[in-house]
Amino acid sequence: MRAIVQREFGASDVLVLEHVPRPEPGDGEVRVRVAAAGVHAVDIDLRRGEGPASMPEVELPMTPGREIAGTVDAVGAGVEAALLGTSVVAHVGFRSGGYAEYALVSAAALHAVPDGVTFSQAVASIGTGRTAQLVLDAAGLTAADTVIVPGASGGLGSQLVQLALSSGATAVALYGGEGKRAVIEQLAHVDGSHPGRMVALDATDESWPARMAAALDGEAPSLLLDGVGGATARAAIEALARGARVVIFGWSSGEVVRIDTDDIVARSLTVTVPLGRPIADLRALEARAIAATAEGRTVPPVDEHPLAEAAAAHAAIEQRRQRGKVVLVP
Repeated sequence: MRAIVQREFGASDVLVLEHVPRPEPGDGEVRVRVAAAGVHAVDIDLRRGEGPASMPEVELPMTPGREIAGTVDAVGAGVEAALLGTSVVAHVGFRSGGYAEYALVSAAALHAVPDGVTFSQAVASIGTGRTAQLVLDAAGLTAADTVIVPGASGGLGSQLVQLALSSGATAVALYGGEGKRAVIEQLAHVDGSHPGRMVALDATDESWPARMAAALDGEAPSLLLDGVGGATARAAIEALARGARVVIFGWSSGEVVRIDTDDIVARSLTVTVPLGRPIADLRALEARAIAATAEGRTVPPVDEHPLAEAAAAHAAIEQRRQRGKVVLVP
């Protein structure tokens, strides 16, 4: 089978397409013929040898990829044969192996792909979608909120905007340049049941806070969901209302947002960081994310790349050129 193999740490060009033996499922495992494999920012950190401390050290050579969707084509001992031929999605976990035509996963990790949900959308739900659910749980989002979402054209930001809209909130969707406007325009039209309001602003124009204030008739936002960091997040913090909440879950700009006790005390801000601590039930978050997509509350935009172009897919994320969830298609 074809698979992406990484034999050293480094830039995206260490990801090379090779022919390798097809794996055989062990006890409690299934083999999935992969139709879509998610590409995540953590994959990039692992490729560089800079993975989170919470993850085991990567052993090379390895095939990256922790999110897969496809069809079960073989089962190991102790697994029901009825799973053969079913459409499934799963988070592979620490073992990786998703950037391939076939991948192994524990049968206990499988979720059925609902009717009407594509394999690429299912992959966006299983990993990025579960993070969106976690972030919103930490935020305590309500219909009364006006929420700023930097990076709204990305895989995670786009789902946060959609979920905010489906809750009835006002979502300020910040995107990085006119080339990403088309993705943003899709977010407000997922289905006819979205009662919320979206304000879309190009964050590369430094006047965006003033334009936001005008669009909101001077109402200051009550919530910031930040996975971007840097100057954009700093400007968002300065625009928040007294008593607002801030949820920080990343810094794709490469710079952690600056926030200090003066911000917190002077305006009674609440700052939460939901990632990096034990999560009680990831499977429940996955199920909720998949249900949100099946019900039309999220329709994750996807940026598909051929499996052979995994290096280009990584580069797109590193250069912040992605439009939606980046997915590899064997």
